[in-house]
Amino acid sequence: MTRLRTNPAAVLAVIGLGLFMSLLDLTIVNIAIPSMVVSLNATLDQILWVLNAYSLVYAVLLITSGRLGDIVGPRTLIVAGLAVFTLGSAGSGLAHTPLELILSRAAQGTGAALMSPQGLPIITSMLPPERRGGAFAIYGILGGVAVLAGPTLGGFIVTHLGWRWIFYVNLPVGVAAIALTLWIVPDVRPGRRHRLDVFGVLLATAGLLGLVFGLIEGQRYDWGTVWSFVSIPEIIAAGVVLLVLFLVVQSRRQNREPLLPFEVFHDRSFTLMAAVLAALGFAMLGLFLPLTIYYQSVLGMSAVTAGLTIAPQPLAMMVASPIAAMLSQRVSGKYLLIPGLLLFAAGMAYIDLIATVGADRWSFLPALVVSGAGLGFVWTPVYSIATSNLKPQLAGVASGVLSTIQELGGVVASAALGALLQNRLAAGLHQEAVHYASHLPAQYRDRFVAGFSQAAKHGLEVGRGQTGESMHLPAGVPGQVAAELQRLATAVFSHGFVDAMRPTLLLPIAVVVLAALGCLAVKARRPTTPDMQPEREAVLTAATSSSSSAT
Repeated sequence: MTRLRTNPAAVLAVIGLGLFMSLLDLTIVNIAIPSMVVSLNATLDQILWVLNAYSLVYAVLLITSGRLGDIVGPRTLIVAGLAVFTLGSAGSGLAHTPLELILSRAAQGTGAALMSPQGLPIITSMLPPERRGGAFAIYGILGGVAVLAGPTLGGFIVTHLGWRWIFYVNLPVGVAAIALTLWIVPDVRPGRRHRLDVFGVLLATAGLLGLVFGLIEGQRYDWGTVWSFVSIPEIIAAGVVLLVLFLVVQSRRQNREPLLPFEVFHDRSFTLMAAVLAALGFAMLGLFLPLTIYYQSVLGMSAVTAGLTIAPQPLAMMVASPIAAMLSQRVSGKYLLIPGLLLFAAGMAYIDLIATVGADRWSFLPALVVSGAGLGFVWTPVYSIATSNLKPQLAGVASGVLSTIQELGGVVASAALGALLQNRLAAGLHQEAVHYASHLPAQYRDRFVAGFSQAAKHGLEVGRGQTGESMHLPAGVPGQVAAELQRLATAVFSHGFVDAMRPTLLLPIAVVVLAALGCLAVKARRPTTPDMQPEREAVLTAATSSSSSAT
């Protein structure tokens, strides 16, 4: 067992198992939403909270859990996170009301937040900077497998076993991951005790809660009133004020165990990589949310077919990641990161260019491969550069900061791109409806245009819900006219959505290009191989002995 606890490959495999479980569960749930709606008799708002409860809790707790890992040890937090996540999975599978499912999903988000920041401190304790690239490549591969397996495996499970089993499959995996973590992962801790800044935790949690809630829910409430006199702008403003107060309080506690040591931002490389991760969080959600709707609502793909269509991208990322890890030991990560970001942006720009109403799914293959390869050259160097000068005692909080910033980038994209897409769609549907109404008898034209002029205000549906196939027509409409209305409604939505999507996608693509340009400020460094092995072996030996006594 001692040999396993000093074997980085074995330790990384165990840590990756829990990470993979949480990533897979996130992608699987999207596929199961239609079945959940029917089974639980849930409203659209409730189902949105099934998704948002996870994201909200996850984003809010990351910095705190990273600091807790510094205090009690990352292994302890991994075990606690796995336990909470597994219990949340059991509760989700057993849920019989939307509220029960929402609360259980929040528990899953809590568990994921507890274990997510803990891998980086263990990696930095076990591996010197020049060997961390391969470790981060493993996490990139796991992320790609989760993205690939989620839609396909989820579609199979939901079709043959039911939606509850997408949660039940986590139970044996969670129990096994807990046992393996206690057995193999060393109890690596900094050499000095830490105290938790409780007041900082309260301020950061309340501030992030207000900011993230406002950004996630803003579109649903049309950026207006939520309860009584409380509005979305007021909630966001309150969150920002609390976060500013949090920073002020932290600035006065820098010599007394702050929750957020400003020292992590003294390193320019770390700060720049935090900005890159925010851009990636923004771009990933900002690109894939409209494209998911496009694949299913415009091209008419099923959820499983859409997942298989995008599969070449994560596959290419999985192939490119180990190559990037190997190259990172020979050249500065800067010279991998910049081309990787530009390849990702170029691939997605090509998809935006060729996206039409009648596009063939195979026409996207070259762009998906190129963009996936680009991402494979991003994840390894971005974390290697961020942690190159990171002190082990700051690894936990630094990991929480990086994960929080990336998650917030996705939340901002959800709000900003959702608002932009819906605004352009409202105008596009009206224009297309006016154009196609000329094909209808005169008595139906005004009603047809009026219906589509209001359609965007009622939200978007993934699938065929707004393509005209489920239009509610008034009684007495002749069959031939009804068929023509359905056909024209499909054309209006399809062309209107594509016209709205293509300029919308330019924003996340531009953000990625700006992130690549920002990386020019990173100091280029040749990988070095300092003789740090004696010191590292001493740390691991102490960790192993303390773990043995604890277990």
